Amino acid sequence: MATLPRSSGKSTLLNRPNTQDFDSGVNSSTAWTESNNPSVSLLRPRKYLSESDLRQNGSLSDDELDDGPEDETHSRSARALYGFQGKAEFRELDVEAGDEISVLKEDVGEGWSLVKNANGEIGLLPQTYYTFTSEFSPAPDLEIDNSPNGKQYPKRKEATNDSVTPRGSPRNSQAPSSPPLIPQNTGEWTAAFPSFRHSLLGGKSLNRFSAFVTSGAEEFVLKGSPTDSTALDAATSNPPEQPLSGHTKEDSSDSFDEDEQRKQSRLEADRHFVSSGPSWKEKVPPFRILVHSPSKRSSMFSGAYTVYSVTSFFHAPQSEGDEDDLVDPEDPIASVTVQRRFSHFVILHTALTRRLPGIALPPLPEKQYAGRFSDDFVEARRGDLERYINKVIRHPVARYAEMLTFFLSCESDSEWKRQVPEHLSMPPAGPSFYARVYHPAYNLDKDDAANAIDLFDNHTKAVGTGVQNLRGIFSKIREARIDMSRAERLLSYSFLSLITGKPLASSSSSSSTEPADVHATTSIAKGLVNEAGAWCWRENCEDCLKLTKAIQKTSETLQNVADLYDDHARRTQLSTHESMKTMAHPAAIYEGIISTHRSTLSRFNEAVYGTYPDDDVANRCETVLNITMAEMDTYHNQKFEDFQKLVTEHLDGEIQVYEQILTRLYLARRNFDSPEFDELGSSPGKSSIYERELANPKLTPSPLTQPCPHVYDSTPMRPVSVAVQEGVNMLLSSAGRGSVFSKFWH
Repeated sequence: MATLPRSSGKSTLLNRPNTQDFDSGVNSSTAWTESNNPSVSLLRPRKYLSESDLRQNGSLSDDELDDGPEDETHSRSARALYGFQGKAEFRELDVEAGDEISVLKEDVGEGWSLVKNANGEIGLLPQTYYTFTSEFSPAPDLEIDNSPNGKQYPKRKEATNDSVTPRGSPRNSQAPSSPPLIPQNTGEWTAAFPSFRHSLLGGKSLNRFSAFVTSGAEEFVLKGSPTDSTALDAATSNPPEQPLSGHTKEDSSDSFDEDEQRKQSRLEADRHFVSSGPSWKEKVPPFRILVHSPSKRSSMFSGAYTVYSVTSFFHAPQSEGDEDDLVDPEDPIASVTVQRRFSHFVILHTALTRRLPGIALPPLPEKQYAGRFSDDFVEARRGDLERYINKVIRHPVARYAEMLTFFLSCESDSEWKRQVPEHLSMPPAGPSFYARVYHPAYNLDKDDAANAIDLFDNHTKAVGTGVQNLRGIFSKIREARIDMSRAERLLSYSFLSLITGKPLASSSSSSSTEPADVHATTSIAKGLVNEAGAWCWRENCEDCLKLTKAIQKTSETLQNVADLYDDHARRTQLSTHESMKTMAHPAAIYEGIISTHRSTLSRFNEAVYGTYPDDDVANRCETVLNITMAEMDTYHNQKFEDFQKLVTEHLDGEIQVYEQILTRLYLARRNFDSPEFDELGSSPGKSSIYERELANPKLTPSPLTQPCPHVYDSTPMRPVSVAVQEGVNMLLSSAGRGSVFSKFWH
């Protein structure tokens, strides 16, 4: 299987030597090199030339004199790339796309050329509107592979310890008398055309909004980065001591040391390493964060807002042979607590997005404008922020980002206000992020990289669809727990109504027995309950008293079971339901990684197997592919941890609630066996605390709290009539302005 090449030095494939006897081969074709770097402006401003100027100076430009009219024998064949409507007063030539022309003088000033069309007319044409159609014959000692594979995949240059020279381009010392290349005209003008992307956009992608472009990966692949990695290494390493000459001022201020230390720390934080796999190399051990204790505060300038306590817990690293029972791995060795509001999380997310464009960051929860101080929303927002920040620190690269360290450790409000503008004013990393990623040579296989992206794309889409279905089913599961709670409560009321003779208001069978129930409430002499409160028409019936009290205890136990179901659905299962958002929409989150990977693969194939190979571009593509493959590996690890934690927490919650239910049911069942059953007849019966609820049973639970929507969740469409009716109701309601906004931001 082919392995991505990574030569030790820069490629000289597209560099033309200064010596005249150098055989440049097919790679120095002017049809490519001159049309691959078009001017930013296709039509530069030109000056008006009079006939007198032409006769007087013999020049088409009034800026400089020409050497005289070019001899037509020295003209070069070309083809028009685009149609051009010239103006006669400017001596411009009309051409159509594809017309054959002869370039008499390539540069007559200000981006214009003197050309002649097939009819013999001579005039001016912009240099970027045509391309030369000359091709070159191969050098005599050029190695050509005529095999089918050789034609499809040309041979790559072999890396050596010396400078790399393309095959078919011998050194001057070896072939000083190489014959010159002979230009040959071809009738196929389309073969001489570079692609539209190369001719017009300089090799750039047409989609300027793709992640491949916006992240800086395209600029890095095509041009590299203005931040040289060697310069970065020199800046981070200790420079050699330089002797002091003359009178120098020694700076020993603390502020200088702090600034220098901060600079060195920033340079180190911007360096990232990819190990074999490819996978990110962890520079900082994992830790965990707890967002807790929300409190409402107010400011004269910003109004009311909520502040959250953010505590970072750091644990001692555990070695494989460490068997010290005195050290609890769950017990942190250090912790730091800071106060942060939602706007501070926005600042963190903005800075991380700008400085780490090549990684997939989790989306930040959306801002809320109404109802943001309600207890339910504050708790939901606290959970969302905790899941967000823990997702960020689980990424091996984002974990040691300078802004994240500052966010988690700055305890001073004044220091926060002083340094935040500095972090926000830092320019986006862009291509410099990719330039500061270091990886081993030959760290991935091209075929594996091509296959992995399709599999990864399909997998993330399937996982996203499955998680959405799981979230919908889990919502029904929680509703079923509420229905189960209501059923257990209804059964409890039915047992009480049975042994007391009091009617149940919402019982479906009460309508048929309503006359008897009314008489039973007015008098207990009808034989429903005796004087001791036993469910019997006989007085002093000890067996019926024991049975009545055992059934009463069973009814109370069922009320407890109903409370357990209700609390389980509203608290434990709500937390599990909320945690599913961590795994939702992976295809949308990693869309930028997927598009960048595919675009880089396309550029790599062009740089390796295309008409104009370029080792430098291929090597930079390899760096980007190492990053995207490392991101896929990060998702794999996080997906394993997330779903393992999700299922185990769900099972633990189910086991816990059912163990509590079983414990209570066992106790209720024990009341029907000796000696507990015998002890029930030792005292008269007492009314249950739930008897008062028979007239107004609590069978209508409050609405079940649903998780806050994910950022990428689609909002269901409502019928127009419903939306209009709700708008009219809001305008006509007397609840005030707040209710209107609460509708909009629900």
